[in-house]
Amino acid sequence: MYPILILGAGKIGASIAKLLHQSGDYRVTVADKDPAALARLEKQLRVATREIDLSEAEQLRLALDGQRAVFSACSFDVNPAIAQAALDAGVSYFDLTEDVETTRKVREYSAQARDGQIFMPQCGLAPGFIGILAHAMSRRFDRLDSIKMRVGALPQYPHNHMKYNLTWSTDGVINEYCNPCEVIHKGRQLEVLALEGLERFSLDGLEYEAFNTSGGLGTLCETLAGRINDLNYKTVRYPGHQYLMDFLINGLKMGHTTERRHQLREIMESALPITKQDVVLVYCAVSGWKDGHYWQETDARKIYHQNLFGEAWSSIQLTTAAGACAAVDLHREGRLPNKGFVRQESVDLEHFLANRFGRYYSTESHHAERVTL
Repeated sequence: MYPILILGAGKIGASIAKLLHQSGDYRVTVADKDPAALARLEKQLRVATREIDLSEAEQLRLALDGQRAVFSACSFDVNPAIAQAALDAGVSYFDLTEDVETTRKVREYSAQARDGQIFMPQCGLAPGFIGILAHAMSRRFDRLDSIKMRVGALPQYPHNHMKYNLTWSTDGVINEYCNPCEVIHKGRQLEVLALEGLERFSLDGLEYEAFNTSGGLGTLCETLAGRINDLNYKTVRYPGHQYLMDFLINGLKMGHTTERRHQLREIMESALPITKQDVVLVYCAVSGWKDGHYWQETDARKIYHQNLFGEAWSSIQLTTAAGACAAVDLHREGRLPNKGFVRQESVDLEHFLANRFGRYYSTESHHAERVTL
């Protein structure tokens, strides 16, 4: 049994705990400051739980005692402190962050890692699986021209003005919509504005829009620097969503300060209902040269919500938790670098899709399907 501490008993933290626990190979402990969240989890799973205040370094140190790894399903702003504690305790570290600056800090700690200790942030869907997919596709080319990465978690039955429902962290969505976005444009690494770069496209007979959002590229800009002309990531939504969010964030300046972002979160959470009836769309198009010819290859897939362990799981819940658990499982199996900072694109796509958790992304399973282009 591989002992792992999961910090955060919210939607995704609880989902990660369930997948790992049900596999039978992990001894899971879940820690959170909210006793009600821990109580809800205890009713569903026989896992160890403990209350913890992450602002108290000693509590975190004690929680890490006897663990092999820690997975942070917490807000990105507390992750650097967790990574520091993991370094001191000699345990491997994983998180879900899309925040670029947080990843940079985690990477600094990873330079002091011990043998067998890794630091792997940005697990999940985007960043996460989309980077694994894009990098694997890029390796099929002799020389690269461009990579377009598009991901969206969309309600299957949109009915409000925003054509959107809350499917995961509201703070995470706002962070992506407000922070600068890394791209490579004409061979130069740049930062562009979120919500810009609006485009429209059709897949499988449905209309979508996509626009710049922060964090989805992970570390790919660095990995492919000097080897590609254009690289970008955009979030997919139904047409009209970007206009309304741009009005709120930029027109009404609700993304300009931390206080205003908190107000935006309150507005969204009071106006947009939660749904588990969603679909995750993953699209990646790579162009470049092979055998002297200019080619393009595209991978597009949809992953749907389903029932697991007797309860409804949203597709974003499933894909995020499955990507996170696959990263941990591949580390446990010795299929990842065994020391220091590990990028998502270090993961072999075939190993990921063959993994018992990564298989939820596989179009050979009944959970995902190829999209007709």
